This record gives sequence, structure tokens and C-alpha cells, in this order.
Amino acid sequence: MKKIKKQKPVTVYFTASITGKKHYLENYLKIINHLKFKNCHVISDHIINSTESEVKLEKKEDRIKFHKQLEKWIKGSDFIVAETTFLSISIGYEISLALNLNKPVLILYSSGNPPTLLIHYRDERVVCEKYSPETLSDIIDDYIYYVKGTADTRFTFFITPEIATFLKKLSRIDKIPKSVYLRKLIEKDMEKRT
Repeated sequence: MKKIKKQKPVTVYFTASITGKKHYLENYLKIINHLKFKNCHVISDHIINSTESEVKLEKKEDRIKFHKQLEKWIKGSDFIVAETTFLSISIGYEISLALNLNKPVLILYSSGNPPTLLIHYRDERVVCEKYSPETLSDIIDDYIYYVKGTADTRFTFFITPEIATFLKKLSRIDKIPKSVYLRKLIEKDMEKRT
């Protein structure tokens, strides 16, 4: 009898603005809960269980100790998820640290514009996505799939501005990421041809 090799659980470092928690806690929890639902080990207590006033009152030694722990968490993670709707310099630092450690980064935001410094960052490890309650789980699922390496190939190709506009419109109407739309279209065609 062949032994089935158990896959190691994916470890995810989650970061978001502690100050923004008063506005976006529900979003933070949806992200964390979906990651857990996908059997990921999520490091998030430093965001969820901390308050702005606690952080402000920390002594220098405590901040240095926390910074060392933060580095360990990021080093030990398979990837990081940053919820950036409420901008924060510390989130930018954590993203930079993760990229320096060659960690993939999923940057999420639910309203407004993407983080200015990261929207033009050209690196396949960085994915920046605007999400809604309807698209969040598909975006996370796609990213986990990519990070786990279970995807056969990451396929990149050039499209015309008209196709890009069409995909963006369909993505908004159907409330799904463009990649999910394209994959479903290909799968549908594959079913017809087999």
C-alpha cells in the first residue's frame, strides 16, 4: 500500500494597520478566517490582539524584542498577506522585509487606490488586488494555489488595452478576479473539446 505524503501546512504572516482596525477589523478577520479555512497557519495575533495605545506605551527594549520576533515570523512564513486599505509605514516596512527575504506577498485593499509605492512594483512575488466580500476568497485561493506550487505553470502574456478593459469590466460585473474568469473560460472550452 502506497503511503500518502502529507502536505506541510502553509504558514502565513498577516499584517495590517492596528490603527485601521477600528474601521476594518471585520475585513481583517474575514481574511484571517479564510486563510485558516484553507488550512493555513496564520500569524496574526500581533495585529488582532494589540491596541494602538499599547503600542505607543511600549518601551524601546520591548520594541526591539518585538522587531526580532517579527523578523522570525516573516522568515518562517511561506508568504505574507498585507491588508493595506488603511495605509501604514510599518506595513510597508514588513512588505520590504518579506521581499528581501524572498517571500511572496499578497497585498489586499478594499477601497480607494492601491498603495502608491507598490502598484508599479514589477516582481512576480508581489500581487496587489482590490477585493470585495464576493471576490476575497477567490483571490486568496488563487494566491495559495500559486504559492504552494500546485499550479502547473504561471502563464503571462500581453493583451491589448481593449481586452484589458473588457476583462476589468467582466471582473467587476461577475465579482471575480480576472485570472479566475480566464481559467473558467479555458476549462469550459476544454470540457467541450474532450
